[in-house]
Amino acid sequence: MDKQTQTEVEAAAFRRLIAHLQERTDVQNIDMMNLTGFCRNCLSRWYQEAANERGVEMSKEEGREIIHGMPYSEWKEKYQSEAGADKQEAFVEAYTRTHGEAPK
Repeated sequence: MDKQTQTEVEAAAFRRLIAHLQERTDVQNIDMMNLTGFCRNCLSRWYQEAANERGVEMSKEEGREIIHGMPYSEWKEKYQSEAGADKQEAFVEAYTRTHGEAPK
């Protein structure tokens, strides 16, 4: 596979992942983080960082809107549920393992 085709295939797979996550609003970010070490917010940060590295100014909120398919505040209001202490504790462990430091 040549580099251009590889880039196009990767982009198509990424768009499909984003569409899937936007459809699966029942899956909470904290559950994703606890199971996989990343969530929609991580993905939006990676997207923002990649844009910024290429000279495209993008805010944290703009990155989140692209990944969530709506403003993050709206997504939280519609779909985010309260996480119990057990999930919050598991999140701190997963985040620390992934990022090398406790969440801020």
